[in-house]
Amino acid sequence: MYDLAVIGAGPAGMAAALAAADAGLNVVVVDEQIRAGGQIFRQPPVEFPDAALKPTAGYGWAIELLERFENHEDIEHLTSTTAYGILRDRDNDEISLKLAVSGPTVSGVISARRLLIATGAYDLPVTFPGWTLPGVMTAGAVQSLLKSQHVLAGEDLVLAGSHPLLVVVADQLVAKGARVSELAFARGIPGPRELVAARRAIPGHTDLLAESALAVARLVSRGVKVSTRTIVTGAFGDRAVESVELARVDRDWKVSNRRRRREASTLVLGYGFSPSTELARQADCRMVWSSPKGGWVVAHDERMESSAPGIFVAGEPTGVAGADQARAEGHLAGLSIARELSAPRTPSGATFAAADKGITRAEHFSTVVQTMFEPKREALATLATPDTIICRCELVTRTSVDATLDDNPFVSTASAVKLQCRSGMGPCQGRYCEGTIGALVANARGTSLAEAGHFTAHLPVKPVPVEALTRLDQLDS
Repeated sequence: MYDLAVIGAGPAGMAAALAAADAGLNVVVVDEQIRAGGQIFRQPPVEFPDAALKPTAGYGWAIELLERFENHEDIEHLTSTTAYGILRDRDNDEISLKLAVSGPTVSGVISARRLLIATGAYDLPVTFPGWTLPGVMTAGAVQSLLKSQHVLAGEDLVLAGSHPLLVVVADQLVAKGARVSELAFARGIPGPRELVAARRAIPGHTDLLAESALAVARLVSRGVKVSTRTIVTGAFGDRAVESVELARVDRDWKVSNRRRRREASTLVLGYGFSPSTELARQADCRMVWSSPKGGWVVAHDERMESSAPGIFVAGEPTGVAGADQARAEGHLAGLSIARELSAPRTPSGATFAAADKGITRAEHFSTVVQTMFEPKREALATLATPDTIICRCELVTRTSVDATLDDNPFVSTASAVKLQCRSGMGPCQGRYCEGTIGALVANARGTSLAEAGHFTAHLPVKPVPVEALTRLDQLDS
């Protein structure tokens, strides 16, 4: 029986584990990667000659966080291990939680007095003709190859989307020798009103902002075309991407007739991120809709506890807000759990005050980014043509979704569409199609994305060997 089980070893998970372990709790951290750091601080294998983390500007604190986490004697770190479900002991008045896991060293059920979900986020999928062709990749995937394997995703690339991460990825690709012919942003250049509102993001983030500006300057100086009000509407090729279609859009991202083709072997998409909330949904945590924060996020109180007793949340599942805020939320969650469990070294009130201040400071930056770069989801959903595959797991096309809505006028939620045409029932459990399905429902019914709802999540929330499921009746691992 652990005091705390943390799912995710990114900034939020590491900070929470350290806070709880420093207070004297028995902590285990479960993560799918072979090394800690999450996506933003993804590390190459230790066998690589250049395996040391080199964080980008503004994240110098990452090295100390990783070193403390990896060397802490009171934190057990289960690597390459998938957490695929949360179970409760309903016959006990005390909170007793069980985490179903599958990995090389542990496969079964881990018991813990408290759980922290710090599962990060994944790239926002966008469907359009050709989006399933080999060579179409997300910015996160391209960056993962660079960071963890030192591998270029392609030699001739076009990057398209609306998130500032695209600038960082393009700069990293060019620095490694790739040819980036164009960086296309769906949104326009920020206007005076946006720039005035963005001034709150400057304090504490000057290094990060300066590095972003320098990255744009480097790209332009190396011949990369940077275009605005431009969106990708198609990818073409026989067996892989050979060219992409780009179109001009208005401020609402409505596509015009001004379209052009550009040759490319790789198309990199970066429209933002969706919080990874499958475990929270499966555990029946209350969800709330916030498009700027990434879509469906987990509701929580001031101590970072969700509506499900004993289950806390930190980082991107509470809203995609970046590494600074993830670390701050994880720290507060770890402190809160330590106080709730009467840890041997219970944190002081001053420590909690400092943690709250850290979150407030991080929110000044994250709120600006969320507001300025919020994707226009309803417009993105219209990029799919009738033959476009919406659910790539079950090969459900837009025609099937539209027919479901036309034939069933009472269907008004994403889950209802899922039941009718199987979208979201494949191995990814709707990660790739939920957003598009919800937007299509909202567009067809004239309702909001919040009213369209989200898919439900069931155990297992991720694919695991059948053998792992046979061990769910064990009390612990």
